[in-house]
Amino acid sequence: MPNEEGYELRTPLRGEDDEPLLPRYERTTHSDSSHHTSHAQQLSRQLEIRRHSRFRRAVSCLCLALFIVIPSFGLAGCWFGREAINRAKQWEQLPEEWKSWLNQIAPGKAAPDPGNFPVDVGYAGPTPTGNEANLMATAPSLPMFTGVSPLVPPDSARGSFNIMQYWGNLSPYFSVDSHGLPEAQRVTPETCQVESLHWLQRHGARYPTTMPGGPEGFARRMREVSGWEAHGDLSFLNDYTYQLGREILTPFGRQQLFNLGVAARLKYGHLLEKMNGRLPVFRTESQDRMLRSAQNFATGFFGYPAESQYNLEVMIESPGFNCSLAPWGACDLSYDDSQRSGWEKMHAWENVFLEDARERLNGLITGYDFSIADVADMMDTCAYETVALGYSSFCTLFTVREWRGYEYRNDISWWYTASFGWPYAKPLGKAWLQELVSRLTHTRITDFDSAINSTLHDDIHFPLNDVLHFDFTHDTLFAILLSAMNLTTFAESGDPPVDRMPKHRSFIAAKCVRFPFIQVLSCTDQAAKQIRLIWNDAPVPLVGIRNCPDDEEGLCPLETFVAGLQELIDETDFQAACGPKS
Repeated sequence: MPNEEGYELRTPLRGEDDEPLLPRYERTTHSDSSHHTSHAQQLSRQLEIRRHSRFRRAVSCLCLALFIVIPSFGLAGCWFGREAINRAKQWEQLPEEWKSWLNQIAPGKAAPDPGNFPVDVGYAGPTPTGNEANLMATAPSLPMFTGVSPLVPPDSARGSFNIMQYWGNLSPYFSVDSHGLPEAQRVTPETCQVESLHWLQRHGARYPTTMPGGPEGFARRMREVSGWEAHGDLSFLNDYTYQLGREILTPFGRQQLFNLGVAARLKYGHLLEKMNGRLPVFRTESQDRMLRSAQNFATGFFGYPAESQYNLEVMIESPGFNCSLAPWGACDLSYDDSQRSGWEKMHAWENVFLEDARERLNGLITGYDFSIADVADMMDTCAYETVALGYSSFCTLFTVREWRGYEYRNDISWWYTASFGWPYAKPLGKAWLQELVSRLTHTRITDFDSAINSTLHDDIHFPLNDVLHFDFTHDTLFAILLSAMNLTTFAESGDPPVDRMPKHRSFIAAKCVRFPFIQVLSCTDQAAKQIRLIWNDAPVPLVGIRNCPDDEEGLCPLETFVAGLQELIDETDFQAACGPKS
């Protein structure tokens, strides 16, 4: 029915609220006191409506602010990390409830409290320092480095066979008996003394890289299949939880570098006295494990705190950046099929030496069929878990013969993907060889035709007259340098076959992708200064470098050594190998 203003209104149904869909306007008269509203009451109602309106606007604004601020903090956390959130918590304008909320989603990391826990309280007692050590000249022999404490060796019941020395580049560092010079002394030859040192150090033990497969890939494949059950020696897998991180140093890896720093100080500390007040420059890369390796080594070498006793140069390691310690970042390898071919060769050998292990392990599980890749990843897991967690149940699953096959698997991989069997080894090694020649001849590099970062080649970042040089890099560079320096004794047995394991091999990754250093010696029975290359504590024959003699101590005259390296440098075209391809 129409109302007084002509709106068509629906008649309410029984039991329905009698309020219309549109407002009902009712006229009132002053004579009807029950419907009369005073002016004061109307004003009070309007004020109440305004208060409610302001409250709703305030709530809306607060909700809008939270809608903007909370995601902003989330984006800040993703972009800038925990440090940015911690700074935000310190803003005085930030409400306490917001700070509490931020603490819940990103708990703060406890910081040292030097105010309540001062370190320098005096009363240090006597602090005189003795003379620097010089084991190379004073000791009759040097100890063999074999320590793996506090790891639990997985070969405790296997006699003299040390499984941990058969893990290739994953093996904890150990001293090598000989690289073909059985009569060479580990200490400096009697008539010689060390004048300067060029130390090239690998990072310490780490977690697996982020590459697909490996231990993490194996654990993921096992999780994706349900209903399986392991038995016997493999029963631990029923309750297995993957616990490894990625890329960074393990606690044992940190200890390794500290210990090597201490050992270097005992052997070469006397060279600090020749620095004439200058601080040594340690060079490393920006990857976390590389940076921390240099810092842990320095702490062992100098003692804590070490920061005021050396300069640490951190070069960027990332694709597109020049870095002589990680030269692959400056090389366009997107078209490289040779590395893929190397991985295929490694997998071909896996199919040979792991088939028996695959059948044996499949007899210990129901509901799952192990592949060759699974078994190879289990062997990797043994190595990674041991150096990360201290012990791994995977290690005892394999025989001595299989661990020898695993060692050879690593040899095949390194040979074909980073060393003598890889065409890019020499181009990528050129940069560090140029730097070595520059240091040995005290001559500035002027032709930057490799992966050298020219902006860091000045008197500050690349001193030429220092007697101590420490570079920290990856095992990949060591494999590269074997080829780039033409150290032919490591290649005498030729390309490793993939269908069998030769009885005698000259290239064993666990013994040659660890760390080398170059000694510059002055000898009373030699008119010229001599060079000696030490790799895993054993001298290396330098006969692959033109005109270097076949010396039982591995000595080569400095000028001859430099001329031979310069020839290798000149015949290597980095740009042709690594530049963009049309």
